Amino acid sequence: MTQQIHIINGPNLNLLGQREPEIYGRETLADIEAACQKRCDGLGLGLVFSQSNDEGKLVDLIQAARGAAAGLIINAGAYTHTSIALHDALKACDCSIYEVHLSNIFARESFRHHSYISALAKGVICGLGWQGYIVAIDAISRSLENQS
Repeated sequence: MTQQIHIINGPNLNLLGQREPEIYGRETLADIEAACQKRCDGLGLGLVFSQSNDEGKLVDLIQAARGAAAGLIINAGAYTHTSIALHDALKACDCSIYEVHLSNIFARESFRHHSYISALAKGVICGLGWQGYIVAIDAISRSLENQS
């Protein structure tokens, strides 16, 4: 059975390419998904890629990854800085978690400097644009190889 990486994207990421491209880039979420799928295919990994603007739906997606995902990558968008519910769902997750942000959240408004996710993450990647997702996929792949 192919090991799967679950990538979960939070609010407003469905507007990538249109919303503040000077901060988030011109790539769409579909572009990012295609790049992630290509990388996972090359590594022999499956991919479950999702996005929701709804906090409860994101909790459901995280819970669905329990027992199914070899690794989880999350870009929780603004919920990174506000959601204890996402924190608690991730705390119950039984796989490696990587937090990804397209922009450098530490070079932005001070309210973005705190994350409810970072303490649960094996790694935090920010400021690399869409390539941050690829870095996280590669990190999960290396970790899985080391477990073998």
